[in-house]
Amino acid sequence: MKINPTNQTHLSPYQKQMQQQQPAKQPNAQSDKVEISNRAKAMQDNGIQKARDEHVQQVKQQVQDGEYNVDLNQTASKMVSFFRP
Repeated sequence: MKINPTNQTHLSPYQKQMQQQQPAKQPNAQSDKVEISNRAKAMQDNGIQKARDEHVQQVKQQVQDGEYNVDLNQTASKMVSFFRP
């Protein structure tokens, strides 16, 4: 008595026909695009960047002059709170 394997690798004629009819899907060539209106751009530039730049320049000047002091206790507590879960 001959026993045929149960995991036959050939496909049914219906499955073969369906595979031939379905063309290979091509990836969508569209890309995402974001547009920011002039009003939104104006809202972004409300002086925050200028104030930030001024603060950075002040800190740089203090460091160069040797007047910038670091609070070691505050730095250590921030580091501990950052690394503790």
